[in-house]
Amino acid sequence: MSEVSVRKTAFSVEEIFHEGGPAPAKTLRRAAGMAIIHNPFAGRYEPDIQWFMEDLKPLGLSMAARLVSLLGGADQVEGYGKGAMIGEAGELEHGALWHAPGGYAMRELLDNSNAIVPSTKKVVGVGGRLDVPITHINASYVRSHFDAMEVGLNDAPRAHELALILVMSTGARIHDRAGGLAAKDIVGEDGLR
Repeated sequence: MSEVSVRKTAFSVEEIFHEGGPAPAKTLRRAAGMAIIHNPFAGRYEPDIQWFMEDLKPLGLSMAARLVSLLGGADQVEGYGKGAMIGEAGELEHGALWHAPGGYAMRELLDNSNAIVPSTKKVVGVGGRLDVPITHINASYVRSHFDAMEVGLNDAPRAHELALILVMSTGARIHDRAGGLAAKDIVGEDGLR
């Protein structure tokens, strides 16, 4: 087992008032949290990597709690997503280790979070950017909540680092009108509808 070595964290919140149309009754807020950590597998192929997921669980919980707080409480969160950027000395699979610790951390803190947490990952150079997908926390088919948030830092991830990311939002795209299942019509039995 190893200790997770965090070089830095970054949290941001954006508030969207309109997208060129009328101002809605409620603004949309999206928040992102990123932890830049040392990648213990960088520079070599390591067949046994799953143990590192257990080490990442406390980091996932602390990041998720901070995002919930930034958005005003768990009852405000309607969307979520996660992602990872892997420094150049790592491999894509190292970012996949964030799936369980990142996703379950958010689901643990949010009521009615039956939907799978969407995810993306890629190997990048320093200053890489990632579009992190967002879907509704309780039903993946709620089209109004299909969204994304671009994240990145100018000095990360370095070659032997991982940038682990969580994203949450308070609602639908600001002027959603593409149809599909509405949030008010969620049955909530299977995480899809």
